Amino acid sequence: MKVNNIYVSYGDSPKEMIIELLTEIKPEREIRPESLIGIKPNLVVAKKSSSGATTDPNLVAGVIEYLQSKGYHNLIILEGSWVGDRTARAFKACGYEELSKRYNVPLIDLQKDKYQTHHVMGLDINLCQQAVEVDYLINMPVLKGHCQTRMTCALKNLKGCITDNEKRKFHTLGLHKPIAYLNKALRQDLVIVDGIIGDLDFEEGGNPVQMNRVIVGKDPVLIDTYAAELMGHNLDDVPYIKMAEAIGVGSTAIEKAVIIELNKDQGVQLIKPSRKIKGLAKYIEEADACSACYGSLIHALKRLDEQGRLRGLKEKIYIGQGYQNQELIGLGVGVCTRGATKNIKGCPPKAKDIIEFIEKNL
Repeated sequence: MKVNNIYVSYGDSPKEMIIELLTEIKPEREIRPESLIGIKPNLVVAKKSSSGATTDPNLVAGVIEYLQSKGYHNLIILEGSWVGDRTARAFKACGYEELSKRYNVPLIDLQKDKYQTHHVMGLDINLCQQAVEVDYLINMPVLKGHCQTRMTCALKNLKGCITDNEKRKFHTLGLHKPIAYLNKALRQDLVIVDGIIGDLDFEEGGNPVQMNRVIVGKDPVLIDTYAAELMGHNLDDVPYIKMAEAIGVGSTAIEKAVIIELNKDQGVQLIKPSRKIKGLAKYIEEADACSACYGSLIHALKRLDEQGRLRGLKEKIYIGQGYQNQELIGLGVGVCTRGATKNIKGCPPKAKDIIEFIEKNL
């Protein structure tokens, strides 16, 4: 798999989606038969993936099934939850205890692990020993917002591989620099992003947005650049991405990336919207919208609301398959609303592009 390739599958069946993606990518070409393979989900808190906070266990199940079918049985799932929660609670609440028993894959609680100090360009970072000893690391973050860093995806998810004391230190250092340097110290070999359901703006869930996609790549900087655009952020909004690029972790050159979409989303919204999501949805006229497209629009409206610009919107925004072949007076998002007076194409368009489209029509 080329470093600048990003693979995307749309839908709401994570196990089937990731098996299809891995079949396309064939990661076994670069994994030795005897390798210790570590799977690092995001289990920051003891909440189910439907909250928008944690990695769907069905997605991890698909990865395990695929690898075991290729003869890899030296697998572990490793995580260290945030300081305010216990990893053991998260393993149970998020469905990972059952997953471990079903596939005979050990759960490694990094909150209880020993650590090694790594020196990275003048910064000392205490890495959990088990994470360092893995031969092939599969990083499985959630595509979601974050109250301090605006978003969290591939780069920030490795924060679960440091000690609790180190996590506290990262916050005193402002998070961005240590997150970038952590990714210099600990290499991830494959990134699998759970973009099925992620929170709008908070790492602990509560305002879930259904995005209906799984994203796979090798370069965490490139993946985070792509993720930032999906959520409507500029790179300057998330400083650790450029910092990681500057020290050689990866590239932000998304314009040179090859985005390979295996399919198109057909799934409709399955989760009940929170009060905050409902507040943004009042600007939308929706008819059978796919979750991937609708999710992008919600993120775009959230960014505009943060800037205080949403109140300047005078026209309704149309979205959804129910508007195909109709003439609409107003703004249309996605190819299904190409009959609107003004339309942004895409299936689905990124939140970043939707923001620029709406700003032009305020």
